[in-house]
Amino acid sequence: MANELIPINIVIADRTYRIKTSPKDEEAVRKTVKIINDKIFEFKSLYAGKDMQDYIAMVIIWYATQNASGGPSTAELEKLAASLLKIEEQIDKVL
Repeated sequence: MANELIPINIVIADRTYRIKTSPKDEEAVRKTVKIINDKIFEFKSLYAGKDMQDYIAMVIIWYATQNASGGPSTAELEKLAASLLKIEEQIDKVL
């Protein structure tokens, strides 16, 4: 069946989540997770001593302001937002 979901494990901020995604979206999900984790690592390096919630909040603020500061195009942000939404939906199913 073409609409079947496959289970994948992702790690965000040192926490593992088992989510289900369509095979065609797996690469986008993994790339999004990598961007998130890379940014968390970057903020941890710049602002030592914060807790993980602070770093995650920083990543969210960074993401939200990218378009305003000449970051990725609207199409790229929409694709990333869709990927983040899919990840969030899958995490909600796990929790």
